[in-house]
Amino acid sequence: MNRIFLAPICGGRSSAAITRNRQLTRLPHILPRRSFRTSTSLLVVKPFILADIGEGIRECEVIQWFVEPEARVEQFDKLCEVQSDKASVEITSRYDGVIKKLHYAAGEMALVGKPLVDIDLADELASDPELGEGKSAEPEPSGPPSATSIQAAAAAEAGRLSREAAHGGNKVETASEKPVRNNNGKHRSLATPAVRHICKELGVTIEEVIGTGKDGRVLKEDVTRFASSSSANSRSSAAGILEPGLQAASSPGGLKNPESQITNSRGTPTRPVTPAPELAQETTQPLTRIQSEMFKIMTASLSIPHFLYSDEICLNSITSLRSRLNKDLAKSAAGEAGVDAVKKLTLLPFIIKSVSVSLSQYPLLNSRLDTSSPVPQLITRPSHNIGIAMDTPLGLLVPNIKSVQQLSILEIAAELQRLQSLGAAGKLSPADLRGGTITVSNIGSIGGTVVAPVIVPSEVAILGVGRGRFVPAFDGEGKVEKREIVNFSWSADHRVVDGATMARMAARVRELVEEPERLLVRLR
Repeated sequence: MNRIFLAPICGGRSSAAITRNRQLTRLPHILPRRSFRTSTSLLVVKPFILADIGEGIRECEVIQWFVEPEARVEQFDKLCEVQSDKASVEITSRYDGVIKKLHYAAGEMALVGKPLVDIDLADELASDPELGEGKSAEPEPSGPPSATSIQAAAAAEAGRLSREAAHGGNKVETASEKPVRNNNGKHRSLATPAVRHICKELGVTIEEVIGTGKDGRVLKEDVTRFASSSSANSRSSAAGILEPGLQAASSPGGLKNPESQITNSRGTPTRPVTPAPELAQETTQPLTRIQSEMFKIMTASLSIPHFLYSDEICLNSITSLRSRLNKDLAKSAAGEAGVDAVKKLTLLPFIIKSVSVSLSQYPLLNSRLDTSSPVPQLITRPSHNIGIAMDTPLGLLVPNIKSVQQLSILEIAAELQRLQSLGAAGKLSPADLRGGTITVSNIGSIGGTVVAPVIVPSEVAILGVGRGRFVPAFDGEGKVEKREIVNFSWSADHRVVDGATMARMAARVRELVEEPERLLVRLR
């Protein structure tokens, strides 16, 4: 007989539910008990990305580091100094934290958009060894020195004294005793780009030079002194290497006739043999960053058909005006800034302003030619950002004076002084070098009367100024007079600038320079 079992009903729940609840109730007794534990929070390490410093530069050289690993930095603290094709820039921190890693060493090329350093953004660096502040693996000695260590030190000292005695009393430094200069500090090879350029010219490794400037900065005098001492040591070493026969002839015990003291293997006297001079060998060196940039720009300029135009300018009137103005400027108080700091007006500010006034009448010379599109386009620029070619310790640089059409001659002279000071120190910023619309090259400050200047690819014209000189000339009445003249040499892009336009532009500049009263009435 079959038996039928009915599941008991308890509070509306089935027997399966009751069984499952009983199993869950017994589960804590089956599984092992585990205590709650916490782990140390991880440090927040932020990679500092090298941002674009302008002009489409993709890489730059790390000149020096101002920090080292485990150093604490705050916002706007200087991290390093980098040098691009045209200028050097100091990179500052955007975060507060601790430096964990330097991705590049001094002298290496850093890539734009890649990590420069790793910065730990934690508020405080823990003292736990696992967090980067561990103690030294070697325990510090405690207690008085043992007898064994005293005997070892005495033996080492005795060995050193014996080596000195064997070398005639001169101190002999072993590899372990030789002092090692630490170049991994905060101010490792601290120097300006101009000093580094001098080191490259003299073939001096800047890490070997001991700096006497502030914070160990290497100065120009330190480099020249190091180079002089190195060459003197080389000459003294070379002078000590003589032929045995010559040494015997020049010894105190030898005869006065040196030829009688030098004999061959058969005893026959011979004359001293003069060593043949060594032939100079060719050396190969890579282009500097400035030379590499000049190579690319001038190679691109070869595709521009240059149109040359030269004119002769009389400077008698403007020289007289400058003389009167400079007497008034010399009376101003010393130590002033801005336009009041200008103590003397040169010819260049007047030329720059004359070019700007002429560009308002001939804007074609202030434009640029865009050949990136299938159909070439001419882009007219409203601002007169006139570049000034400068000979700096780093090489040829062309900073520009912004918005010359809105500046007076004194303001142009003050800005010119600022750019010249920065150029001499190698501190021109990328903003000073970008955005030029036309260039003036005062080659006459060095020498030469006529020049054929090369156009920058982003411009359509350039002016070269020669050296001023005095010549005899006839005036309107046929009388001979003394004239100070200078040659203006123009180059224009013949793809967009025709000869007539260039000639009219040059004639307008000549009128403003020869008759400065016309220039003064157009000043704003």
